[in-house]
Amino acid sequence: MPYTYILECSDGRYYVGSTWDLDRRLAEHNAGTGAEFTKRRRPVRLVWNAQFDSIADAFAYEKRIQGWGREKREALIRGDFAALPGLASRSWSARQGRRT
Repeated sequence: MPYTYILECSDGRYYVGSTWDLDRRLAEHNAGTGAEFTKRRRPVRLVWNAQFDSIADAFAYEKRIQGWGREKREALIRGDFAALPGLASRSWSARQGRRT
């Protein structure tokens, strides 16, 4: 089954990806063969994943999460789904006192 996943890197940054084989992909990231981003930030650890019916769906969700800010990604990792709508970029700008 295809997956979308979030890794926490050694520097505290998050990496979002999708794959058919989650265990293999995690091993690749930690071996330095997974992606340039994670290669320089090892070790990484899996902090969230979701299974999808198709790789197209997993890839689409990966791209969606990649557009999110750190706070929204952390809400997803925590399973705080109620917080996700309020963490949209427009809402974040409003919380920061910025114009949208």
